Amino acid sequence: MSGVVADVLGALNWTVLGYVVVLDAVVLLLVVAAARRVLAHRRWSGTEGHDQLFASPLTPAVSVLVTAHDEEARVLDTLAAALAQRYPAFEVVLVDDGSTDGTFDLVARTYGLVPVTARWSADLPVEGEVLSVHRATTGDPLTVVRKVGVGRPADAVNAALNLARHRLVCTLDAGAVLEPDALLTVVRPFVEDPLDVVAAGGVVRTLNGSRLERGSVLEPGLPKRWLARVQVLEQLRSALLSRAGRTGAHALLADSGAFGLFRRDLLLELGGVDPRSATGTADLVVALHGLLRRTGRPHRMVFVPEPVCWTTVPETWEGLGRRHRRRSQGLGQLLWKHRRMIANPRYGAVGVLTLPALVLLEVLGPAVEVLGLVSVAVAAATGALDRDLAVVLAGFALLVGISLSTTVVAVEEFTSPRRSGRRDLPALLVAGLLRNVGFRQVHAWYRFQGLLLALTRRDGRAERRGLRAEPPRPVGAGTVHGGHPSSRPAPRRT
Repeated sequence: MSGVVADVLGALNWTVLGYVVVLDAVVLLLVVAAARRVLAHRRWSGTEGHDQLFASPLTPAVSVLVTAHDEEARVLDTLAAALAQRYPAFEVVLVDDGSTDGTFDLVARTYGLVPVTARWSADLPVEGEVLSVHRATTGDPLTVVRKVGVGRPADAVNAALNLARHRLVCTLDAGAVLEPDALLTVVRPFVEDPLDVVAAGGVVRTLNGSRLERGSVLEPGLPKRWLARVQVLEQLRSALLSRAGRTGAHALLADSGAFGLFRRDLLLELGGVDPRSATGTADLVVALHGLLRRTGRPHRMVFVPEPVCWTTVPETWEGLGRRHRRRSQGLGQLLWKHRRMIANPRYGAVGVLTLPALVLLEVLGPAVEVLGLVSVAVAAATGALDRDLAVVLAGFALLVGISLSTTVVAVEEFTSPRRSGRRDLPALLVAGLLRNVGFRQVHAWYRFQGLLLALTRRDGRAERRGLRAEPPRPVGAGTVHGGHPSSRPAPRRT
């Protein structure tokens, strides 16, 4: 092999190593910063202040917007948890976005739905035709919209916004399960700073393997499959620690994916969620940052480091690949759409720090990792790889990655009293090892595929398929696997 080719392969190998080490080192710094914020938050967290918020006339009413497409297996748990919120005034608006299974029929039987004349509160454009609007006859504050699905979840969110009546709106994926005090927990920043706070998010945890009854998580647990356990660790790292760490720099994109709380008037000012977006609320929070910075309005987006929502993760490689290809595709489209904000001081820390970091680590990163793995394989096959040096470098990268995972687990163990840490701790530590050996490399390949899709698909249509995951462990004789409780919780009044 020529010296030039060997030099190129060596440079590629060093590039991928440097990327891995730098990425983990940056995230480790965010973990440390997040740990300080989480510990400070614990001084007033938990149920302290919830009674005052519940009784206060200043606590704003909330419209919970749930979008569902073929969610028969989980929709009753989602609605049971949403309708059982301990909150003074709220409503739930469910949009059945073109489901082909029994999602609507199941909800209709459980809540005695009857058709009603829609009372629209906004006129955002909705591409999929609204077929009918229904109300519950059980005393629950539930409205259900049936519409034609167009393959874009954002279209369903806009349909729900057109019916929402309250000052704050909570976006929630069907299949997600709220904690009983979720709204009280996340609304607190809006009550404390009603002028500047425009959005808030909270910690989303993995539901797989937990004990669930009637939409209530009785005992958090770990899934049986190691692929899902690694994703538990990934969720702790990204959703809790990284976002909490960025809050201090006012560089937060307060989007936890399955759950978010927003000021409704600002969403209407934006024209709703961009229906072409494949990222939904992630695009929404970037657009909010851009709008408020351009118009010179002070604002804050807050991340509350408390578990407020539970959702399932895929337990097969096929499901994992589908999810991360879609997310990476959506991220590429989001960054292209908001490219004028990237590295632009006009947009503050989000423009200067957050968006460039996403480009370097989430867009270029998968390409660097995949290219680096190919170069290592070629160098090994051609004899150009110094095996001793490769072992040392790979061991160093593995050590940094394991240190990051161990730190994440330690912070989680110290700050989350709900998880049975002593029982789950060994499994989480092993998952941290597996994350760096095998999972990370396959994950990079899925993300790389998603970026290629972003270059070829322009309309932002998301693949809509049900999530196959291990069901939570039910308790009680009246609960069936798949989330269909045999009885509903008592009706709530607003």
